[in-house]
Amino acid sequence: MPLKISIDPSAPDAPYEQLRAQISRQARGGKLPTGYKLPTVRGLAEELGLAANTVAKAYRALEADGVIETRGRNGTYVAAAGDAASQEAAEAAQAYAQRARRLGLDRTAALSAVEEAVRAAYGTR
Repeated sequence: MPLKISIDPSAPDAPYEQLRAQISRQARGGKLPTGYKLPTVRGLAEELGLAANTVAKAYRALEADGVIETRGRNGTYVAAAGDAASQEAAEAAQAYAQRARRLGLDRTAALSAVEEAVRAAYGTR
């Protein structure tokens, strides 16, 4: 099952962000199964016509998100990230709810702020 990535130079998102988002989406959606070995940074950079630093930046972000894991010289693999991502999102939501309450926001205002932030992050579709 090959990794399918396309970088659009005219897109508003930077190439590393396009790469990060596509790998994340494919891993979380099951198209890249847990344990799938990703290409090397240099190999993927060459294949996509990107600088190695661009691919390395995307890999670092994916590793920080728990989507991939680097096993030293053995390579980079898709991690079992579904549970970790869900847990991190739940922790962030809990921290937000506590902070909104301390700021004196009522439930409606707190939810409205979240909806606006999600709309801004994901676009209005």
